[in-house]
Amino acid sequence: MRYWRCKSSLYFLLLALPSIGYAIWPFEPKRYSGNSLVNAGSMGLGPGRVIAFGDFNGDQFLDALMLGYDQRTLSVYLWNHEEYIFQKSSSFTHPSNVYNVVPGDFTHSGKLDLLVMSGALSSGPLDLSVYPSLTAGGFDVTNPFSLTSSSLSQPIPLDLNGDMKIDLLGMTPSSQHSSTAPFQMWKNVWNASQAYSPLFEVMNSPFHGSQCTLSNPHSNAVIDLDGDCLADVFLVCDNGNGIKHFQIWINNKDSGFTLAQQGDLPPGVQSITFADIDRDGTIDMVFPTCSSVSSSGAGLDCYINIAFNQQLPLCATTEPSVSKGVLTCRPPDNLCIADPNFKYDFSDGLVRFPLSALFPEGPTPSLLVQDTSFSPSIPLSLTLGDANLDGFPDILLIVSSSQGRTPKMIYSVPCSRGIAGCDQSGNGKRGWQVATKGVKSLEAVKDARGISFVDMDEDGTLDLMVQRTGSSNILFVQNNFYYDAFFLKAIVLNGACNNDWCYTEDGGKYHPFGVSYSGASYKYTVLDTSGRRSAAQVGQLPQTSYHSLQSPYSFFGLGRTNNYIENLFVGSTIHLPDHYINMEGVIPNSKVVILPSSIEGEAWKRELFLRPGEWIPWVTVTVVAGTALLAVIVLVLHLNEKREDELERRRASHHINFDAL
Repeated sequence: MRYWRCKSSLYFLLLALPSIGYAIWPFEPKRYSGNSLVNAGSMGLGPGRVIAFGDFNGDQFLDALMLGYDQRTLSVYLWNHEEYIFQKSSSFTHPSNVYNVVPGDFTHSGKLDLLVMSGALSSGPLDLSVYPSLTAGGFDVTNPFSLTSSSLSQPIPLDLNGDMKIDLLGMTPSSQHSSTAPFQMWKNVWNASQAYSPLFEVMNSPFHGSQCTLSNPHSNAVIDLDGDCLADVFLVCDNGNGIKHFQIWINNKDSGFTLAQQGDLPPGVQSITFADIDRDGTIDMVFPTCSSVSSSGAGLDCYINIAFNQQLPLCATTEPSVSKGVLTCRPPDNLCIADPNFKYDFSDGLVRFPLSALFPEGPTPSLLVQDTSFSPSIPLSLTLGDANLDGFPDILLIVSSSQGRTPKMIYSVPCSRGIAGCDQSGNGKRGWQVATKGVKSLEAVKDARGISFVDMDEDGTLDLMVQRTGSSNILFVQNNFYYDAFFLKAIVLNGACNNDWCYTEDGGKYHPFGVSYSGASYKYTVLDTSGRRSAAQVGQLPQTSYHSLQSPYSFFGLGRTNNYIENLFVGSTIHLPDHYINMEGVIPNSKVVILPSSIEGEAWKRELFLRPGEWIPWVTVTVVAGTALLAVIVLVLHLNEKREDELERRRASHHINFDAL
């Protein structure tokens, strides 16, 4: 009887051991398992369409702005880190159909306002309204700012005069017919100290040169193109001849913008996106071209095109190379040097390959280039982001076939024979390969209408958000692959509240951490594990038109490195002699918040937030265990030494000195 009682006690003890072990186990269980892309569901988002991202409550977690199916109801969903879900925060209804929304701190209050573009497009211009944010949360929906209307070509936000306030660049209904100055500037003249201050004042833009008529839709962007870490302007034009062309306007600070390059775009060009494709420290262009587009938005006979930015390369050593008094390369400790001879060559310098090269087996699918479920149709661009953290941007796209519309991830890979984007000998800058392992959650989607990169919970990996036409209209896909590489996030704020605490009328305070703006620029150098140095460039929020769905911060993979980031150059749009700073020794796997100063000679503030990775507890356990082991070894050696000393003392005390007798 006693035997069975003891056995029963031992049995229950064994059952309790796992729960006891979990109670003292220092590591949280993983939310997702499997080395793959994992279906994460809607993450709490309601019905409708995600129209913009932004940090609306300044907690440094990405929130979502949704547009209801009625195309008028706007709802803010805040990310709850503890619950790991989006939660609805505020909602209101706009009086007319909404076509685009741009979150931005237009009132310079340290919180995001909403610029809403709406109207009846078939019969009139594009109405512009700004809903200012409230310090207690939400927006002042009863007293929005009504702005001067725009033409149907959506205006873009940017800082045109270097005061860190968001202006707008576009065309008014009257200026779009001008042959000399169609560009108009909505200058931000907001003055919080005045009771009835206007928000914008429309005037001629500071663009000096032959101006074009902006296309609708367009792929206009605010990003550094000549390499001086100062945002330039890329415009897509359409003068009614059926062929789109582009203009690149260089930022000369107080002297305005000058036309540096223009030319025709390839026939059938669709939306253009920008990224440093070959990791050489310059911004390249990526866009599809199609022979025609069907009524369902599928492009036929499509090619993927990459126009590389040709400008000064990175120096092989830390010493600058000079020929006849002119720099021939950029030294790694001085990357923000303008190259006036930069260019995009759409003839000999254009790399292009057919969509069929990515899908050699079976019939060639079409490329979805328009979302026709929205009215009017939304142009879909190739979404760029470094999904595997190797330092080279990858591509998200949607293919259309008889089986439906399926999202695909295209990895950037080194060139070799038979890889799309490389020549027949296997040479080229970068190749492209469709992800086939661990992508069942993507392959299961047959009704995609949009796809974007988004970092859920700010954990340092780019996840995917698929917008669908079915009842499950939003699908998040967790990027659960293990990558032996590092990342960095960075955001330049707009100087609201003097880069310090913002105070409310009731005595509360908050940091202006959610107010990034279009035009900040980043360049960095890093050493890989073999000691090779490379440079890369990233822009901050370069595009906002037509539901671009870009995050307010910049995210870039660093690849494998055993060192800190050598140099991180951060450029702003401030019109000062030094519009950028150089940060040395930045820690990877962190987020850098830069607060620029508008006063010449005053140091910029920098804050670094290190994200503890999953390996931190393991390192802690290893260090503690190693320290304990070394302590035991030292203790044993110490006791042995003490014992030997005692024995030697005893032998000495028993020794007889015969010479003394």
